[in-house]
Amino acid sequence: MGELKVYLSEDLKKEFKKRSMETFGYGRGSISRAAEEAIQRWTSERETLMREFPPPEEDPVRMLRGMLKHVEESSVELQHEAKKIRAERVRI
Repeated sequence: MGELKVYLSEDLKKEFKKRSMETFGYGRGSISRAAEEAIQRWTSERETLMREFPPPEEDPVRMLRGMLKHVEESSVELQHEAKKIRAERVRI
């Protein structure tokens, strides 16, 4: 078995330790057992998500290049227009 160092917020750490010991007992290894179960579940969920929604094969930035070449305004002009639209929405 390997070692893995993880930093958690104090509240999460206390809650995890409490639930680990309630579930697996107050003996040695209960926190490790709970952590292994949690990490296994997390990696399994991620594997399922990756199968359902695979990452693009091509570089996402490269995929976007040229998509706005038909737009007449410059990027600065578009930013100013977007700022005006957001300001109007806030007033409503």
